[in-house]
Amino acid sequence: MNAYDFQDADTRAASTEREIAELRSVGLTPEELDLREFFDGGNALRKTLENVDLVYIRGGNTFVLRRALRHSGADALLQEFLAADRLVLGGYSAAACVAGTTLRGIAGHVDDPEHLPEGYPEGPVLWDGLGLLSFAVAPHYRSDHPESDEIEDTVRHYIDHHEPFVALRDGQAIVVDGDDVRVVG
Repeated sequence: MNAYDFQDADTRAASTEREIAELRSVGLTPEELDLREFFDGGNALRKTLENVDLVYIRGGNTFVLRRALRHSGADALLQEFLAADRLVLGGYSAAACVAGTTLRGIAGHVDDPEHLPEGYPEGPVLWDGLGLLSFAVAPHYRSDHPESDEIEDTVRHYIDHHEPFVALRDGQAIVVDGDDVRVVG
């Protein structure tokens, strides 16, 4: 839920309830993992992630999510656990963007890179994705989504800067299974 930390507490809580209900409706038993609780470092997050099979990340502000991943150490842990095939990573929108190579195409077009929610450590904007994918991701492309028009600018940015990318329409997903990477939906 950390991609939604830019929202007020009530809006974030209501969204968390909706997300959890949707995941339960498909037979999962979700629990929120708030990365803000791990900003102080240590091994607590590692121990927590060792006991899960799936990490599912919601959409929201890509840059807020990237900061939460960095400040908690989740970025390195997810890379490590995925490389060792110890968990599955899923998510949508900002989660897909963060999995890619760069966040530069999202900046200014869709998400504010300077947004710093309360409780987040100061620091420079993080422009790098996790590199779990070998390309950038432009979600909500030509979809019935409020950010769809802005994503056109993101796609243009990637084209103009010769940045490899995949544009995803709502309902599509990138599936990675070993070396096999494909878009489905």
